[in-house]
Amino acid sequence: MIMLYGSQRDYDALTGRPSDRPAMSAEQVAAMHQHMEKFHQALAESGELVDARGLSEPVHARRVRVQGGAPVVTDGPYAETQEVLAGYTVVECVSFDRATEIAAGLVDPDTPGAYVDVRPVLDGVEDLAG
Repeated sequence: MIMLYGSQRDYDALTGRPSDRPAMSAEQVAAMHQHMEKFHQALAESGELVDARGLSEPVHARRVRVQGGAPVVTDGPYAETQEVLAGYTVVECVSFDRATEIAAGLVDPDTPGAYVDVRPVLDGVEDLAG
């Protein structure tokens, strides 16, 4: 699974809401969506795409914890968290190195410090045995 990260600021820029970052233009948003569609279409054609989804912005998230045996729910965004999981792409390919190569195509080279994480999805608890 390739995990993509963003922040509430990124969602604000994407949707044109005021923030400390300039809003993305309609052309920039369209170009981003076009890039993602083309990227995932190529993975589908190669047979490597399993699933890909974007996630709603952090203001629509809830964190659930249990304290004293009772659930405690906190609405997002979370002040202690700058970045949140923004979306994911699941691929099935020949190796972890190939998954890493695919993931590199999801990192925006024009965004300093941008990254994605790549982690294998386990089929079962037996996969935990090292």
